[in-house]
Amino acid sequence: MIEYSLLLEKLQTLLKENSLKFTKQRELVLKFLYENDGHFTPEDIYTLLKEQYPEVNIGIATVYRTLTLLETSHIASSISFGVQGKKYELGLKKHHDHLICTKCGAIIEFFDETIEKRQEEIAQKYNFHMTDHTMKIIGLCENCQ
Repeated sequence: MIEYSLLLEKLQTLLKENSLKFTKQRELVLKFLYENDGHFTPEDIYTLLKEQYPEVNIGIATVYRTLTLLETSHIASSISFGVQGKKYELGLKKHHDHLICTKCGAIIEFFDETIEKRQEEIAQKYNFHMTDHTMKIIGLCENCQ
């Protein structure tokens, strides 16, 4: 995975390109995603940052705007839960897909070489240049069945 210092430089460049200031609050959102495995709502990130850094004045709007910026630049990625919103993770991790439990909200990451190969074959069959894909399988986890 990319070193944090390089990722921080990427954020600083991104902010400059968008005429935005580099702030400690924006850095903390990036740092949170970098240091925490899992999938988090903006509210989760906001709450955990407030707990970890009570001396830093961070607003929920800053978290949302920073996540949107990071997602647009492919530093973060999200899984949409419709009206329940999105959950975010660092987008620079090795490619993986997701199993999502509709009852408890558990998210299980997986990678399957056969699925990856089949997607490439399908794209080739339709003369389609695939640059990325997202797969989420929705159902009930073992505990909720």
